Amino acid sequence: MPNTPRRSLAKRALRWLLATAAVAALAFGTVEIVLGPRVAMVAPERGEVIRTIVATGRILAPYRVDIGSQVTGVVAEIPVAEGQTVKRDEVLIRLEGREAEANVRLAEAALAQAKAKLRQIEDVTLPVARQNVAQTEANLVAAQAAFSRVEKLKETGFATQAQVDDARKARDVTVAQSRSAHLQLESSLPGGTDRVMAEAAVAQSEASLAAARTKLAYTVIAAPADGVLIARNVERGDVVQPGRTLMTLSPSGETQVVVQIDEKNMGLVAVGQTALVSADAYPDDRIRAELIYVNPSVDPQTATVQVKLRLPTPPAYIRQDMTVSVDIEVARKPDALVLPTTAVHDPLTQRAWILVAEDGRAVRRPVRVGLRGDGRVEIADGLAPADRVIPVRAKVEAGDRVRALVSETAADRPGAGDPPRQGQGPGGGGRGGGGARGMF
Repeated sequence: MPNTPRRSLAKRALRWLLATAAVAALAFGTVEIVLGPRVAMVAPERGEVIRTIVATGRILAPYRVDIGSQVTGVVAEIPVAEGQTVKRDEVLIRLEGREAEANVRLAEAALAQAKAKLRQIEDVTLPVARQNVAQTEANLVAAQAAFSRVEKLKETGFATQAQVDDARKARDVTVAQSRSAHLQLESSLPGGTDRVMAEAAVAQSEASLAAARTKLAYTVIAAPADGVLIARNVERGDVVQPGRTLMTLSPSGETQVVVQIDEKNMGLVAVGQTALVSADAYPDDRIRAELIYVNPSVDPQTATVQVKLRLPTPPAYIRQDMTVSVDIEVARKPDALVLPTTAVHDPLTQRAWILVAEDGRAVRRPVRVGLRGDGRVEIADGLAPADRVIPVRAKVEAGDRVRALVSETAADRPGAGDPPRQGQGPGGGGRGGGGARGMF
C-alpha cells in the first residue's frame, strides 16, 4: 500500500499541532491565573459637571387677550381666520356702522352751528356793541348839554318847566341806552355771558362729536397687539353685544414655559437659573430659557411645585400649549475630578464605591459622590488623579489580580462633554417627574 507512509506522517503532524496548541492554551491560562486578566481601565479627569432637573412643561403666553365688542351691532365682515398671525391695529371684525356714521354727521353739523354762533359774536355782535356804546355815549353827552342849557334858560325866564322836564327825560333815556349798550358789549367780550354760552355750546358739540366718532370707531375691532388668533367664536351676520368674547389673541414676544417639578427638588431651583427647552416636535432644537418664578406652595394632589421659565426669543414654530422638555441647570462645577458613571458602583446611594488597580490587584475603595451630569459623576472624596479605576462591566472582584489593557479617561467615552439631554444618564427624571441629576 503506497499511501500508508504518507498517512502515518500526516497523523504525526496533526498530533504535534494539537499538542502545541494544548501547551499554548495551558501557558495562556497559567498567565491569566498568575497575572490576572487584562482590563480596560479608566483614568479620572478634571472637567465640568452640570446638574440638571429634567421635566416636561407646556408653552404658555404671559397673558391672553379676550377680544369683544363695546357696542351692540351686526357683524358685517371678518377679514381674518382662526390661527392667523396678525399685527397690531389690524382689523379683526367690522360691524354695521350706518347709524354710527349718521350720528357723526349730526354731531358735525351741531358743532358747525355752535362755531358759527361763536364767530357771529366775535365778528358781528361785538363790533356792533362797541359802536352802540360809542353812539350812546355821544348821545349822552349831547343830552346832558341840552339839559344844562334848558335849566339855565329857565332860570332866566326864557324856558318853561315843560321844556326842562323834556330835556331831563331825554337825558335819562340816553343814560339808560348807554348802560344797555355797555351791558351788551360786556356780554360779548371774553368772559361775558353770551361769549361763555357760545363757547360752552362749541365745547358741548365737540364732545358730542367725539362720542359719536368713538362709537363709530367701536364698529371696527382691531388687534391690540401683534400675536396669533388662537380662538374665534363669531361669524358674519351675528349680533354681538358687550361682554361676549369673540376672539382670543395670544400676543407675540415673550413666551413662558410652565413646568411641574417634584417637591423634593424645590430647594434646588431658584429664580435666575438657566435651562434648555426642546419641543417634542423639534427635539434637536435647544432653546435657551431663564427661570423667572417658583411657586412658594406645593400642590397636595400631585406633590409638585410649579415653576415658570421665560423664552426671550422663541422660534416661529412655538405654539400655545405645546408640550416641551426642560432641563433646568441647578448646579455647575467647572473643575471637578470626574469618572464615567459606568465606573462607579451604587452611584445613587451614600455607599458608592469603586475598584482601583493597586500593585496588580483590584482594591475596593469607598468614595463620596458629588455632582452627576450626563453620564459622568464627580468624585468628591476617595479618588486621586493617578488612580486607575476598573469599570463596573469588567467581571472583576475585590482582591482579583488584574492587568491594564488600555487606559481611557472619562472624556474618551461617547458623548462625554456634551450638554445634558432629556432622559439621559442616571437620575434622569423622565417625563413629568421633575427628576434631578446631580449631588447626593
